[in-house]
Amino acid sequence: MTNNQTSANRVWDWPIRFVHWSFVILLALLWWTAENGEMDIHRYAGYAITSLLVFRLYWGFAGSNTARFTQFVQGPTQTWRYAKTLGQPHTAPQYGHNPLGAYSVVLLLSLMGIQVISGLFAIDVDGWEAGPLNDYVSFETGRLSAAWHEYTFNVILGWIILHLFAVTYYLFWRKQNLISAMLSGKTKEGGSGKFIAARPTHYFVGLALILITLWLLL
Repeated sequence: MTNNQTSANRVWDWPIRFVHWSFVILLALLWWTAENGEMDIHRYAGYAITSLLVFRLYWGFAGSNTARFTQFVQGPTQTWRYAKTLGQPHTAPQYGHNPLGAYSVVLLLSLMGIQVISGLFAIDVDGWEAGPLNDYVSFETGRLSAAWHEYTFNVILGWIILHLFAVTYYLFWRKQNLISAMLSGKTKEGGSGKFIAARPTHYFVGLALILITLWLLL
């Protein structure tokens, strides 16, 4: 991290926001293509989301301070203490992810990791559609991967519903506009913290990881 600090009004860097909204678009596209049998588009959307997931994991260690896992993932005691305040409309806003939101991020990334890995090895019952790594596993393993691929996506849909409920709760109950912050990268609610940008080198490494992932999959 650099020593270049800006006011606490800035909270999210542009890579985090780009990845966040790309996930939204790509998950919707993956659902639609799966439901309508557009498997070629489904496959390319899966490659895109895999490359962005690789980038997000890297950014969780090398990105700006609010993007780093070590900065926003807190222990059970702090998380439980925060959870007990959920019924209170007037509480000090958190800078970056709140403790429950942090675990939500970790859960989503874990689910998406299972989703993309299972998709890479999956095969349909007729053997016509298969992931790019299906040749390395047996047909039975490919079918098991396909089952996990479908099941995990349903769990992700459940997570999305819960996430939308949480965003609505914060908007109307706690008067914290999380959507606006994720769009602009800034928050009016404040919170105690200073934004520390990632080093420029990490942007190039992150882009290289995206391109290498796509090159390996295509």
